[in-house]
Amino acid sequence: MSRICEICGKRPVAGNSIMYKGLSKKKGGIGLNITGITKRRFLPHIQKIKVNDNGTIRRKKVCAQCIKAGKVTKA
Repeated sequence: MSRICEICGKRPVAGNSIMYKGLSKKKGGIGLNITGITKRRFLPHIQKIKVNDNGTIRRKKVCAQCIKAGKVTKA
């Protein structure tokens, strides 16, 4: 199942998950050190809903932000 919004085109984006170890300088340590970096994906909140599309009812994959903003009308 593709995770792409059919209204705004929002799709998964890549990023990093960064792990730190150590005590921060504010708390008396020598600072936080990066101990590992792994790739991760940020996924959009896609929902399958029935949409009223020019008088016809269709199922579309729409992100939650488009539903909240009123860019689609639910059937």
